[in-house]
Amino acid sequence: MQSPAPKYLHLRPDADLPALEGLRQFKTVLVADAEVQQTTMWDISRWLIESGCLYALAWGQDSEQWREALEDAALEAVNYEEVPEERRVQVTAHEDDDLDEVFWFAQHRAAHPADLKETLILHIADTPRREELEGQYRDA
Repeated sequence: MQSPAPKYLHLRPDADLPALEGLRQFKTVLVADAEVQQTTMWDISRWLIESGCLYALAWGQDSEQWREALEDAALEAVNYEEVPEERRVQVTAHEDDDLDEVFWFAQHRAAHPADLKETLILHIADTPRREELEGQYRDA
């Protein structure tokens, strides 16, 4: 079964964060092609979690720091309380993987108890690569 096409969002490292419309509970493949300031990383992480991201796969620059920021944002969002499995945020960092492998993993192995149907490719870069990244995701 082919998963639905992902939504693509390009963010410049210094951009304002838009409302994520049309997404409720979703997976995010964060493709970090540009370095961001640590405060920006935290702002983006909180924004993703507040928007309904329940599974995040971080790839690219500083993927391990992205993982930590996303995990901390998820804990902060629930006041460091225990939450049911279907509301728990899962985060992985893929610093040693090819992006094709991360896209494959997102489609075929990144399972969550909430049965997430939608995927967001969040591309943090100076210039967008929508067609390329959507094609890579589709071919993974």
